Amino acid sequence: MRISRTWTAAGPVRRGATAGALVVALLGVAACTGTAPGGPTAAGSASTVAAPTATPPSPTDSPTGGPPAAPAQVPDVLRFTGTTLTGTAFDAARLAGRPVVLWFWAPWCATCASQAWTVAEIAPKYRDTVPIVGVAGLGEQKAMKEFVTEFDLAGTPQIDDEAGAIWRRFRVTEQSIFVIIDRDGTVVHQGFLDGEGLTARVAALAGA
Repeated sequence: MRISRTWTAAGPVRRGATAGALVVALLGVAACTGTAPGGPTAAGSASTVAAPTATPPSPTDSPTGGPPAAPAQVPDVLRFTGTTLTGTAFDAARLAGRPVVLWFWAPWCATCASQAWTVAEIAPKYRDTVPIVGVAGLGEQKAMKEFVTEFDLAGTPQIDDEAGAIWRRFRVTEQSIFVIIDRDGTVVHQGFLDGEGLTARVAALAGA
């Protein structure tokens, strides 16, 4: 507005204002050259410099900066699914990479009852290192649930295998049988174990 008012004044003032305006414009162009992204800006307009954009981390980067941990390969022996006595879906593949103990029991079996106390005692201790999974068969679901309640096995996964699919998969024909699988997916024991033997085996696997 100041330039417009000067422009309407006497002639010498008009020429001086015009010359001053040209000098300011030329200085503005020289000052903006090479600084604003995308080339020079028009004289009298504000220069806008884009803020640096942070590079998002790669999805394959690990939190510690090292290579991401590879998922454990699922061995064939752990490629089975089922449903627990509480109605929860069970996928044995999630146990890959750790030693696993499968306990095949029947609700009416006296030997299974004697082993149940040991399972209930040690299973919580080794839940994260050597999971113990019960596979109940050769009986009705009601009796299986009563067995779990009586021997305080609710804290250990107990698969309802009333149809016998998992028993047949592991060729188990009698109870009580323990199938012990090492972290590489190799069956290292299949047969009977008393409480002392089971405890020793699990402790050894946990320390391996």
